[in-house]
Amino acid sequence: MNWRAIWAIYYFEMARTARTLMQSILSPVISTSLYFVVFGAAIGSRITDIDGVSYGAFLVPGLIMLMLLMQSTSNASFGIYFPKFTGTIYELLSAPISFVEIVIGYVGAAATKSIILGLIILATAGLFVPLEIQHPFFMALFLILTSVTFSLLGFIIGIWADGFEKLQIVPLLIITPLTFLGGSFYSLSMLPPFWQTVTLFNPVVYLVSGFRWSFYGIADVAVGVSLAATALFLIVCLAIVWWIFRTGYKLKN
Repeated sequence: MNWRAIWAIYYFEMARTARTLMQSILSPVISTSLYFVVFGAAIGSRITDIDGVSYGAFLVPGLIMLMLLMQSTSNASFGIYFPKFTGTIYELLSAPISFVEIVIGYVGAAATKSIILGLIILATAGLFVPLEIQHPFFMALFLILTSVTFSLLGFIIGIWADGFEKLQIVPLLIITPLTFLGGSFYSLSMLPPFWQTVTLFNPVVYLVSGFRWSFYGIADVAVGVSLAATALFLIVCLAIVWWIFRTGYKLKN
């Protein structure tokens, strides 16, 4: 394992975040604060507790997950797409470094940035509502698994995309709607039976449900099912990345 090469990629990606601090960190935190002001204060005051949890506190896991999915995907997709766009991908492909080391470097940096952002948003949320984390180990586990999984997805998108417009298609048109409709702002028990069944086909439901369970011990789906669904998605993403490097799909375009 070429740890020096991994560190070089990881350090470069993390340094890019420091250079774009406003976009990478401050912007998502400000957006999350606005969610709390609008949903938590303005609307939440008119909504009764959900399963014994105030609506403002109920929002926290969903908002963290929303930002986590978006930022993991965006960071990883841009990180691998930009070398393709500038042509420096050839230097990477000709270097004595395996595809495993490339993935660890890019995905590791994107996941690290997302985890840091998630913790910052969690601290920010504590300024607005009282928080309780009943299962901190599972909270950290879901945080790490989700960050790594969607960073892998972003890596795949970055390789697939042949323009900056395509980088935004999946996050904006697929991930964001699935997150909003995946129980981030409401409990599935509030839906009619038919829509509860339909919503269970949304993979984000399992991520949000398991993450919320780690905070308050309440969930729309059993935590074991949520962990299994997250692990399955991770395995699928790993398999796709392996196939990309095995076939050289779009790496040089």
